[in-house]
Amino acid sequence: MKKYVVKVNGKVYEVELESVTEAQGHVEAPKAEAPKAAPAPAAVAGEGASVKAPMQGNINDIKVSVGQSVNKGDTLLILEAMKLENEIVAPVSGTVKSIHVSKGQTVDNGTVLVVLG
Repeated sequence: MKKYVVKVNGKVYEVELESVTEAQGHVEAPKAEAPKAAPAPAAVAGEGASVKAPMQGNINDIKVSVGQSVNKGDTLLILEAMKLENEIVAPVSGTVKSIHVSKGQTVDNGTVLVVLG
């Protein structure tokens, strides 16, 4: 057993570590998942760019309506996840072709929220 003194955020902790040989212990690393990139707007055949939910959450507010013109970076809706409000913005300029969610609705990661054309 080895003792170490560790300082974290100004607070001192004393830690005891036991060395383990390969024969004594077995550590299995969790299976690594492929890194997930932020979902990019995917084109829906003939419809335009789909804006998908980047995470699971609740729709707090919808800032646009069907037929409204939006510029790249304009806020489309507010998605609340883990008590934080996230602005979902237009990835491209265009017109709102359809809105697939409603205020108060819970959505999963990857759910199509809005289609821009």
